[in-house]
Amino acid sequence: MIQVVDIYPPLNKKEHYPDVVLATGFFDGVHRAHQQVIRRAKEIAQQRQLPLAVMTLTPHPAVVYHGVPANEYLYLSPRNRKIELMKKFGVDLLYIVHFTPEFAQLTPQAFVDQYLIGLHAQVVVAGFDYTFGDPALANMDTLPQLAHDRFTVVTVPCVKDDYDHHKIGSSQIRQLITTGKIDLANQRLGYCYQTSGIVVHGDARGRQLGFPTANIVSDAQQLLPGVGIYAVELFFDNQWHHAMASVGHDVTFGNHPLSVEVYVFDYNGDLYDRHVKIRWYHYLRDEIKFANVDDLITQLHHDETDVRHYFKIIAKEY
Repeated sequence: MIQVVDIYPPLNKKEHYPDVVLATGFFDGVHRAHQQVIRRAKEIAQQRQLPLAVMTLTPHPAVVYHGVPANEYLYLSPRNRKIELMKKFGVDLLYIVHFTPEFAQLTPQAFVDQYLIGLHAQVVVAGFDYTFGDPALANMDTLPQLAHDRFTVVTVPCVKDDYDHHKIGSSQIRQLITTGKIDLANQRLGYCYQTSGIVVHGDARGRQLGFPTANIVSDAQQLLPGVGIYAVELFFDNQWHHAMASVGHDVTFGNHPLSVEVYVFDYNGDLYDRHVKIRWYHYLRDEIKFANVDDLITQLHHDETDVRHYFKIIAKEY
């Protein structure tokens, strides 16, 4: 069971914090490079018989440093998803530090003294490119000097993708997802990208076409895949169901606001007002404006065949 602790600067020194092995970083997406940091910290925690803690931040530093509206920044893993992933990878304690202007003004030494020492870190584990202030002054090379022998520093080297040997990073994964390259994004994440939302009433056009869809309004601050048709799974009734999803503007019938619609195979039930999850597996094609409804229906049948084939022959769990 994971314990989640919100920390609002300044750190309350009267609180009792246990001795821990502390992995630190922003961890948006908790991708394969993040997982390597967590895995190394877990190994050390087990050796030392200490809890594994992760310290992360909320919101993204861009909100404070660059004035991005907090409710407009989109994440690979919003709070609840990040907690879910941290639990999956064996984290015992998750410290979520609220990134305030006061926190942003800490000197590197003050950050170490108040937070790394304040959270009783016996070992601090982070990626090779981790910084905690001015990159020239607050990085994994300078951290041992700032530690003053009060904790051990462990640096995890660069993790590269097997496909193109590029460094795995959240920014790169975000770009892949927004351009529809979900297959490559999943390789770098180490799992299928996931979003969630509420099923709402739409215009019932899918049902009229013979492909009844769940119209899903995504939970706040989630990054959606780019426009296109995808092989997905939808989670409801405590199980995952094969499906195909459309992210688009319904261009055959006009130019509508962006929507996410999911057609669940072999299901005729009512999903309205239910909270569901989507696993995004594979990009099929771009959104197309068809000349008539018959052409659209023909294409939807082709899409269904392709998605069923994907799940039968190609799909794999990451």
